[in-house]
Amino acid sequence: MTMNVALPLLVLGTSLATGIVIFFLAETRHRLRSTLNLAGAGVKVLLVMLMLWGVFRDQQYQARYELLPGVDFVLRADALGLLFLTLSAGLWLLTTVYAIGYLEGSPHRSRFFGFFSLCITATTGIALAGNLLTFFIFYELLTLSTYPLVVHRGTERSLRAGNVYLVYTLTGGAVLLVGVAWLQSLLGSVEFTTGGALSGLPGEQRGALTAIFVLLIAGLGVKAALVPLHGWLPVAMVAPAPVSALLHAVAVVKAGAFGIMRVVYDVYGIALAADLGLLLPLAIVAAVTIVYGSLRAIGQDDLKKRLAFSTVSQVSYIVLGVALFGPVGTVGGLVHLVHQGIMKITLFFCAGNLAETLGIHRVSEMNGVGRRLPWTMAAFTVAAFGMIGVPPMAGFVSKWYLGLGALEAHMPWVLGVLVASSLLNAAYFLPILHAAWFKPQAGPWPAETPRARFETDWRLLLPPLVTALLTVATGLLAATPFSPLDWARLIAVRAYLR
Repeated sequence: MTMNVALPLLVLGTSLATGIVIFFLAETRHRLRSTLNLAGAGVKVLLVMLMLWGVFRDQQYQARYELLPGVDFVLRADALGLLFLTLSAGLWLLTTVYAIGYLEGSPHRSRFFGFFSLCITATTGIALAGNLLTFFIFYELLTLSTYPLVVHRGTERSLRAGNVYLVYTLTGGAVLLVGVAWLQSLLGSVEFTTGGALSGLPGEQRGALTAIFVLLIAGLGVKAALVPLHGWLPVAMVAPAPVSALLHAVAVVKAGAFGIMRVVYDVYGIALAADLGLLLPLAIVAAVTIVYGSLRAIGQDDLKKRLAFSTVSQVSYIVLGVALFGPVGTVGGLVHLVHQGIMKITLFFCAGNLAETLGIHRVSEMNGVGRRLPWTMAAFTVAAFGMIGVPPMAGFVSKWYLGLGALEAHMPWVLGVLVASSLLNAAYFLPILHAAWFKPQAGPWPAETPRARFETDWRLLLPPLVTALLTVATGLLAATPFSPLDWARLIAVRAYLR
C-alpha cells in the first residue's frame, strides 16, 4: 500500500481508533483517556497538514474499495475537502482540550469522549468522501454519533431535545437517500468531479435533475439549518458546551453546508446548476434564513439559544456564496466555512466558561461580567465583532467577498441582505458587550465556583483565546499564502476553469 492510498485511511483512523479504545476504558482512567484524546487529535492535525501540502503540490491521495459491483467506497483528498478537514482537525484539538477541562468530575466521560471521537471520524469521512454514496454513509454516521452527545446529561429535557434532533436529522437523511438513490439509478456511481459530474447530460433529463437537486438540498438543508428545517438547532442547545461548539463550528451544521457545496460544485457543476435555474431559488432560501435567524436571535435571553439562532443565520452565508454565480461569491462562501467556524466556536467556548465558572446562562445575568472574566469576555468581544463584520476581523473578509460576488453576479439585492444582517448582528451582540463591560454587577453570580489562577480553569480559557486570536489573524493576514482566503481562491479557480 502506497502512502497516497494509506494517508486518507490514516487520517480517518486516528479519531476512529481513539474512540474505540476510549469506549473500553474504565471511568477512573482519567489521565490515560486525556492522553489518548490529545494524542489522536494531535496526530490527525499533523497528517492533515502533510496531506494539505501534498494536494497543494498536485499529489493525489485516494483509497478505493468495491462494496458491490459498480458501487465503490472512496476516500479522496481534494482542495475543497481539505478546507473542511483542516478546520475540523484543528478545532477538534482545541475542543478536546476544552472538553477535558469542562467535564472534569462528570460521570460517563469514556462514553462521551468515545462518541466525540466517532463524531470527528464521521466529519473526516464527509470531508474525504470521493463520491456521493460514501458521503451519505458518513453523513448518517454523523447523526448517530452526535445523538448520544446531545442527550449526554440524561435529563428529561436533554432526552426530549435528542428526540427532536433525531426526528429532524433522520428525516433529512431519508430525503437525501431518495435523492442519492434516484441519481444513482440514472447515472450509476456519482463521483465528485471538479466542474460537476453531471455536466454534458442530455436535455431530456432536466426535469428529473431539478427534482433530485431539490431532494438533495432539502436533505442537506436540515443539518445546514436552512429555514424552515432549522427547528432542531436551538433545542439541541441543552447539550454540554463542548457539544454545542462541535455542532455549530465543526461537525453537524458545517456538514450540511459542505454537502450543499459538493452538490453544487462537484455533482451538478456551477454551469449546469445555473442553466437549470437552481441557483436563484437557493440564494433566496439562504437570504431568508440569514435575516430570519438574526431576527430570532435578538429576542433570546438564553445565551446559547441566541448563539444558536446566530448560527442559523451565519451558516447560510456559506450557502449564499454557493448560490452566487461567479468565482468571487464562491470565494466568500468558501472562506466563511472556516471563518464562521473559528468565530462561532469562540463564542460557545466563552458561553461555556460563563456557565461553568459563574452559573450564567442568560444575557440578563451578564451585567459586569467583563470585570470578573476579562479574558473570556475579551475573546467573546473579538468573535462578536467578527460576526458583525467589523474590519479587520475574519467576518469582514467573508462579507466583503460576498458583496463583491453579488455585484459580479448582477444580484444587487444581496447587498441589502448583507447590510441588514450586519445591523441585526450588531443588534443582538452589542447589548451583550455593553452589559458585560459597562453595566455594574446586579448581585451575586448565580453559581460562582472558587476563583482559579487564570479566572477559570486554564483548559477552558486557552481554547477561546487561541480561536479569538485566529479570528483576528485570518482577517489581518487574509492575503498571505496558505490563508483560508488563499485556499478558497484556489478552489474557486478550479471550479470555474475546469
